[in-house]
Amino acid sequence: MRNITSLSFAVLAAFLAVPAVAADLPEDPYIPPVDYDMGGSFYLRGSAALNLHWAREIRHVPEWTGSLVNPIDRLGYGYSWGAGFGYETGDGLRFDITMDSVETTGLHITKPDVPGDDVPGEHSLLLRSTIALANVYYDFSFGDFGGFGGYGGEGGMFGYVGAGAGVAWNTTKVNFSPTDPTSTFDVPPGTNISAAAALMAGVGYDMGTWVADVGYRGIYINQINNSPTNPATNPGKFFMIDHNFIHELRGTVRYRFN
Repeated sequence: MRNITSLSFAVLAAFLAVPAVAADLPEDPYIPPVDYDMGGSFYLRGSAALNLHWAREIRHVPEWTGSLVNPIDRLGYGYSWGAGFGYETGDGLRFDITMDSVETTGLHITKPDVPGDDVPGEHSLLLRSTIALANVYYDFSFGDFGGFGGYGGEGGMFGYVGAGAGVAWNTTKVNFSPTDPTSTFDVPPGTNISAAAALMAGVGYDMGTWVADVGYRGIYINQINNSPTNPATNPGKFFMIDHNFIHELRGTVRYRFN
């Protein structure tokens, strides 16, 4: 009986102490929010594209004429594929480094039979280029245009624009169909390094971990030539193609891994 009485007094004392403790607590205690996510994420990307290769003219450097210019009369065409690594900030900006293998064929000139040019006929270029670019993009939500969702893990459709700058390693080979079937003229293959740049725009769909997009990429390659061919020792066989533009329809898949 004595134990029951003691327990009852202890319980009663605890209940009487609760209001006193509660009175000492602040009325609106501040509880800091939990930061579950920094908002940004790294990603890997892969892409593939079809393309058209445009340039205005090709310049030859024959020893006897100084420089001979022929207009390009047919576009080249081909494909590219590549991969990259990047980071997105979560507020629309993202950055990546990409490496692409670009191939085009069919860029064409027809050299007429004129004095000073002893190699008339049709010349067609095969280009293989490895292009490394550092890129920046801005993704914008379509949420204000019919409620299509957003980007950065929000899900739904989005649009993007971007630009890049870098370097192109070019390898060239020329196929020659001479007007004179007995001609033994050929153009040596060659390699060169050139500045490169790109502009991008398109639309995509954000699925959270995976993001897919399709769009336009315009690649600029400052110059393609067949170095180390020496125009002094191989007259008429060294060529330069300035201001190359490769227009691509490209699809890309990105994987966020954090």
